[in-house]
Amino acid sequence: MTHGGPSGLLLVDKPAKVTSHDVVDSARLLLGTRRIGHTGTLDPAATGLLVLCVGRAGRLQSFLTNVEKCYEGTLLFGVVTDTYDRDGVAVGEPHPSPYPERDAVVKALARYTGTFQQSPPPFSAKKFNGKKFYELARKGEAVPNLPKQVRVARFELISLSGAEASFAVQCTSGTYIRSLVHDIGRDLGLGAHLTSLRRSAVGPFRLSDAVTLDALEATPADARTVPPFWIPLGQIPLPFPAITLLPGEAQKVSRGHAVPVRLPPEAAGAALVRLISGGELFALGQLEPLGRGGLALARPKIVLHDA
Repeated sequence: MTHGGPSGLLLVDKPAKVTSHDVVDSARLLLGTRRIGHTGTLDPAATGLLVLCVGRAGRLQSFLTNVEKCYEGTLLFGVVTDTYDRDGVAVGEPHPSPYPERDAVVKALARYTGTFQQSPPPFSAKKFNGKKFYELARKGEAVPNLPKQVRVARFELISLSGAEASFAVQCTSGTYIRSLVHDIGRDLGLGAHLTSLRRSAVGPFRLSDAVTLDALEATPADARTVPPFWIPLGQIPLPFPAITLLPGEAQKVSRGHAVPVRLPPEAAGAALVRLISGGELFALGQLEPLGRGGLALARPKIVLHDA
């Protein structure tokens, strides 16, 4: 195990019954580096796309976390659980006739499309006074109601068969799909809980490009950082215009020094720019205009290339 190692994004297809932290630990062993973080966890029962930030890509984590995410899932009407999913304990009696009409379900989903306040499930990792909600819930203590604003861009019914429904959701980071399902069941008067969930996209990243841990382990060590499941540092899609540096300028930037650059039109007014040389991303920087000659001082804010 080294403190160096590769830098980039690893797209992993998380299996069920393991935590996101377990996936990170496995990736650390397979890539030979401790420097791995993620852009948002999945519940142990959920599967699908995890975007892992490896090496210096961890410095970009904040830009990759608060992006929209897409899911496909299934739910069962008629039974409420304390965790709002299939891993919980049933609460109350099952509904005697948990078979809604399709139009009613479509309308219920539509009510949760747009921007609204959502309360986290009582069994969640959200913290209050230093304690996680599920720690309070397991002790029988009251869990506070701390709603937060979320936005659901798309919430579609895929199929409905008896008491089972499948759906697709596109939503902001931090949206609880379990809560959406619980609230829909409550609104329809039937109760409901989440039975499966699979994340298909995180911002511009797609599950179809991801690799399973088993497949990664079976891959030779020198081929574990290749596209499409691996995205090198310089190819990570970031919403900032690029400025190309000369090699000498790039070395100065990697040491944290500002350099004068010609200001491209697309970078005017940009909050951040990508400072690139030889196809490598050296830093994210801010520009300070220098007079009227189309020049600016590129001041590195997040250095991504070690000097």
